[in-house]
Amino acid sequence: MPGKNLTRSEAQDRAALVAVDRYDVHLDLTTSPETFRSRSTVTFAARVPGETTFLDFIGDSVERIVLNGAELDPATHFDGVRVTLPTLAGHNVLEVDGTARYMNTGEGLHRFVDPVDDEVYLYSQFEVADSRRMFAVFDQPDLKATFAFTVTAPAHWHVVSNSPTPEPIPAGDDVATWAFPATERMSSYITALVAGPYDVVRDEASSRKGAVPMAIYCRKSLSRYLDADDIFDLTKRGFAFFEAEFDREYPFTKYDQLFTPEYNMGAMENAGAVTINEVYIFRAKVPEALVERRALTILHELAHMWFGNLVTMRWWDDLWLNESFAEWASTTCQAEATHWTSAWTTFGTHEKTWAYAQDQLSSTHPIVAPIRDLQDVEVNFDGITYAKGASVLKQLVAYVGREPFVAGLRAYFHKHAWANTTLPDLLDELSESSGRDLTGWSKLWLETAGVNTLRPLVAVDDHGLVSSAAVEQTFPADHPTLRPHRLGIGLYDVVGDVLERVDYLEVDVDGERTELPELVGRPQPDLLLLNEGDLAYAKIRLDPRSLATALAHPRGFGDSLPRSLVLGAAWDMTRDAEMRARDFVDLALASLPGESDSTLLRTVLGQIQTAVQSYVEPDHREELRERAVATLRDLARAAAPGSDAQLQLVTTYAALLRPGDDVTWVRDLLEGTESLDGLAVDTEMRWTLLTALAATGDAPESEIDAEHAHDRTATGRERAARALAAIPRPELKAAAWREAIEKDGLPNSVVEATGLGFGRPSDLALLEPYIERYHAMLTDVWASRTHAIAEAIVMWFYPRALADQRLLDATQAWLDTHADAPAALGRLVAENRDGVARALRAQRRDTEG
Repeated sequence: MPGKNLTRSEAQDRAALVAVDRYDVHLDLTTSPETFRSRSTVTFAARVPGETTFLDFIGDSVERIVLNGAELDPATHFDGVRVTLPTLAGHNVLEVDGTARYMNTGEGLHRFVDPVDDEVYLYSQFEVADSRRMFAVFDQPDLKATFAFTVTAPAHWHVVSNSPTPEPIPAGDDVATWAFPATERMSSYITALVAGPYDVVRDEASSRKGAVPMAIYCRKSLSRYLDADDIFDLTKRGFAFFEAEFDREYPFTKYDQLFTPEYNMGAMENAGAVTINEVYIFRAKVPEALVERRALTILHELAHMWFGNLVTMRWWDDLWLNESFAEWASTTCQAEATHWTSAWTTFGTHEKTWAYAQDQLSSTHPIVAPIRDLQDVEVNFDGITYAKGASVLKQLVAYVGREPFVAGLRAYFHKHAWANTTLPDLLDELSESSGRDLTGWSKLWLETAGVNTLRPLVAVDDHGLVSSAAVEQTFPADHPTLRPHRLGIGLYDVVGDVLERVDYLEVDVDGERTELPELVGRPQPDLLLLNEGDLAYAKIRLDPRSLATALAHPRGFGDSLPRSLVLGAAWDMTRDAEMRARDFVDLALASLPGESDSTLLRTVLGQIQTAVQSYVEPDHREELRERAVATLRDLARAAAPGSDAQLQLVTTYAALLRPGDDVTWVRDLLEGTESLDGLAVDTEMRWTLLTALAATGDAPESEIDAEHAHDRTATGRERAARALAAIPRPELKAAAWREAIEKDGLPNSVVEATGLGFGRPSDLALLEPYIERYHAMLTDVWASRTHAIAEAIVMWFYPRALADQRLLDATQAWLDTHADAPAALGRLVAENRDGVARALRAQRRDTEG
């Protein structure tokens, strides 16, 4: 048995043999705080009677297995992961009665105890293949069935699943049973169970099928922060937009959105019962970028009800299509049906930046990635699967036309409703509706990896007139593919202090060099901006004159989109060691005054931190950091009272403080002896300021404990863990390491918070002993922890803040000597290595004049 890792070939063999009809699942959630009883009755057919297969179940034990009336011995037919099924009949009824375990890792059936009131809350998270942690199941997306859940739980709880919640039947003292009707035919990974004393707000959405009941659930201790009206309004807009766009009614019977604690992702598209990270319930003031992100997340999951749930991928190699489509559809809806009309600008600023970074790692892969097994897909929820795929879909819409694209989607939903598909099924419909053969497009954009670079080549004569102009396209050495691009080009001149667009061209770029005869004979513009309008997926360069103009006029653009494109190009040049990090920081700092685009502000502030901490040459780093800190404080003080910019500038200022800095302002803000007009020193800002003091060594453990005592919430627990781990003392770094890595018991959210504090670059010498310890623990952690916890440890406890040759050499040595490590682990370690190698290249460039 290969353990928990199901391979694609095994899934294909099983799907060829088995056709599943229905599941009847009985769960008793009253047995103990650690485990629960799970009994599955599975009705299925075998296309070849007499063959053998297996059922998936990760549980503590199986007490009984009955196949077609015959008892099977659990001792010989269950190995902790799989139930072996011998000698199948044509028609089969299987019963598996077992004991499953609650998780605290955000996988399977997660159990959480609210520290505010000691109430228990449960929620399921089954993607990629964790429904098998709750019940015995054929856990792969192409074995769809109906699911009827019967749940016994405390009577005062709400119990929610994919079907409408039935009236509970009393089953003892403070115990009741909920018998849910069978679901529509669906994949096991989008089934759901959420249970506990959640508070609920109800409404309904207008649909082509009539009124669809809606509800929003959250923990009692968070309900006072829930802005249900805004969430309902957004959801109703999504219903109307998607039903019209897809020309198909909402597929399910109700739509619940459940905000859940200690969540590993943003949300999950369980059919009719979407679970959402409760970070999106705002208990304090947050940047507008996060509010906009919540809206995108809500619309993303709603789009999945059609694309992913109604029509589902056959195997995980089409995961990208699920996620990229939901990204494209939700951004389109946000731009056209809500007040976030600049959603595509946000997409370009944030999502595409993520995609470009991911596409330049050694682990880059085609959008249509080869998924050999579950370990492959677990690390494939990345910037290529989501953001690059959505970028390419946006290009495809432009290539075939919006109307033919939508017509193809409608035909696809009509033909494949409730079934499983592959990419060619969608491309066939789009080719039919548009009249275009998409084979070549698919090969260039979906089946090859890497990102192209587009560079303007401009020559000027003695009179300042353009004598030749072209766009040069290059590719990375490891991925030699040239692609066609539809490209906007903006021509800008300096008028006073403003960069005014004087012309716009739209051209098709293909091959190594594309001439621009339209520019020949005219005066050279002060700034030539490739990809004006952000139509293309490509890295963009600035010619020397344009870069000089951008540096001289950092606030010259009146619109945020060209400003974000120029800043994005400068950041790309910095990451590729074509521009000094110090010059980028100067440009970025100068671009901040007056910036009102929340996502652009958040992105640039993050890039400033990365450049200062890792890309600037060490001998210049401290001087630049001090200058950045002083500038951010001045900008925060000058920002409009109560503005988004004020909030973000204070937060970034606090994040850049180091031991030895003057922290008087932070201390005074925290204690209220000084105030900043409009700045709310609320719960989150208090933790921001206190963590800054902890990282500089100016807040003892007792002060963090006292703050935690005033914030006895799950979030307060995470914030306290992060602050304690940030204190620059060796014994506290060791304690953080011990609690998260050497012990096994911290929930997923606390592991991540501890890692964030541990790796905070306050005193780099404290991280040096962990170069060896980090690499020594990798294989044991990967073998002994669940994927979510192991991945969090590998990511967040890597001492990346060191960003030096010693760390790079150690990581490369581990990769060289662990070629047989699990592919997913090797990929994560290699991505860590890539980040350090890039930082060292940038540092070397920063030493040059």
